[in-house]
Amino acid sequence: MRYETVIGLEVHCELCTQSKIYCSCSTRFGAEENTQVCPICSGMPGMLPVQNIAVVEAGMLVGLATGGAIPRVMRSERKHYFYPDLPKGFQTSQSEMPVSVGGFVAIDTPEGEKRVRLHHIHFEEDAGKLIHDPMLGTLVDLNRCGVPLLEIVSEPDMRSPEEARDFVEALREILLFLGVSDCRMEQGSLRCDVNVSVRPIGQAEYGERTEMKNINSLRSVYRAVEFESKRQIALLEKGETIRRDTLRWDDARGVAYAMRSKEGANDYLYFPEPDLPFIVTDDAWVGRIRERLVELPRARRNRYASEYGLSEYDASLMCATPHTAALFEGTIAAGAQAKVAANFIMSDASRIRNERALEEIPFDSRALYALIRLVEDGTISRSAASKVMELMFDDPDASPAKLASEHGLGQISDEGAVRELCVAAVANGEKAVADYKKGNVKALTSLVGQVMKASRGKANPALVNKILLELLGG
Repeated sequence: MRYETVIGLEVHCELCTQSKIYCSCSTRFGAEENTQVCPICSGMPGMLPVQNIAVVEAGMLVGLATGGAIPRVMRSERKHYFYPDLPKGFQTSQSEMPVSVGGFVAIDTPEGEKRVRLHHIHFEEDAGKLIHDPMLGTLVDLNRCGVPLLEIVSEPDMRSPEEARDFVEALREILLFLGVSDCRMEQGSLRCDVNVSVRPIGQAEYGERTEMKNINSLRSVYRAVEFESKRQIALLEKGETIRRDTLRWDDARGVAYAMRSKEGANDYLYFPEPDLPFIVTDDAWVGRIRERLVELPRARRNRYASEYGLSEYDASLMCATPHTAALFEGTIAAGAQAKVAANFIMSDASRIRNERALEEIPFDSRALYALIRLVEDGTISRSAASKVMELMFDDPDASPAKLASEHGLGQISDEGAVRELCVAAVANGEKAVADYKKGNVKALTSLVGQVMKASRGKANPALVNKILLELLGG
């Protein structure tokens, strides 16, 4: 029997607000344990939360960007469950009246564009963090308690590990370009719960689903869906039933195992949060948020392809991060050709950034255009430009011309000096000259190489070719 996999995702995104969702504690990542905690986020009795409006507006912005509807009225609710890093004994979240309803995220499939529908988006507070120490046991760090989250809940529209992975990647791009989150999956600021079920092809009813919690990489999303789909199909083939379990994904072993059963445990006893007022929106407020929308990566890639003639691959690389896109467009605005700017960013800047494990390219579009101009006017060679860019990463405030001069990377463009080198190469390259005159045009490369070696790579390549052709009779 052939089966179809059905996947729905709940993506949790930590927001880039300066303070937590219901108090003024900092949200800075990496602080010493339990140093960013107050009586409100640590759940002390009698403490009253105060709504961080920046969280509400971030939810509205993501909702509008994904085509969702912003309700006139939203509210917070208490979601009751016990866990050691949840000191209040409940999580302040949203259920019945969230910040956005509906919408979609578009992904590419072999059959073309597919729109994965969103059920809703809601905001909530994060829980703390358990630290398992072999000597001290399990410790609790409450710094993360109250860090604001958006939870983006999809409909069960995905049918393969590839679609699940691509959905998370497309959503991550949207969140990055909107500037609401840094989306650092390795730090847990973007993670997702994966719901998987299988059913015989042609069956309308969904099969029983399982949920894998807190998966924090694109690779893990793919592997987890692939594993769980195969596991459920194997059980059904043996005539067994699927239990509605919550699973933990072990990425090192590539397997999932049951944490707890969800049978009878799916009622969190939601009720309205009595300490927070209803939030009422109006057209003016929604309009102000709509003005903050930016061109999103998918539309930007299409524009780069149609307006600048970039390939789909090149356009995707130019939209890798908001910073890369701004660098690319700023360099074009300064006067560079689009394909030239893209080539410098892809072949040099992105490579060096990856080698040095940097988040962003440290210099701006004016510096990159200045480097391109040095090549175009013959001041330095293209290979020397790569060396100058290495120096620009070390000293992003220095001008490319100054760096090229200080490190002796200037190009020899004096025709008399280059002609002397070319005459010597022709005199010493009798075989290459003879081969060229017999019709082997590739022999010219050998002569060019001799000139470049003699000049220590500084001779202007275009000038070298021009003079050699003259000396060889065309």
